[in-house]
Amino acid sequence: MISDPARRGQALAELFQSLAPRLFEEIVETGVLPHLPGEAAPDTARAEWDCFALYACVRGLVAAGGFNRETAAAIDALHERVLEAGDGATRSLASERYAEYGAIGQEGGKAGAATVAQRLGEAAARHMVAGEPPPALIELVGALHEALAEGATEAVRQGA
Repeated sequence: MISDPARRGQALAELFQSLAPRLFEEIVETGVLPHLPGEAAPDTARAEWDCFALYACVRGLVAAGGFNRETAAAIDALHERVLEAGDGATRSLASERYAEYGAIGQEGGKAGAATVAQRLGEAAARHMVAGEPPPALIELVGALHEALAEGATEAVRQGA
């Protein structure tokens, strides 16, 4: 485990800054994100994806280190590095989405745990398209989010 909480958060910021843009491009390339052919994906979709990917990194930090002061310090360092760099998401948007995603993660007990990726994917996809998202987008963003959260957990645990 990366022992220094600030370094832990900075390491995940580097992971986020490396992977989030590439994963968004993969989403766009699949064609499941509605936009006109030949046009770039909307900036709002990118900002929403960034919030969702950043939330996956936060989940990874918590999974690796638990809920404690060190994890809080790591999350602060992650946010300081990413949000101050202006990587798409803003503090206010991230805060709003974290509240929503956190509530989704906490609802439903055991049955809810089995469907959390689906429900998180639905919420993020709905924000990305500002309406009813295609099922393929829901599935893709939910799966990418889970993979990123698991990768973040392992990166912190392995000290990478």
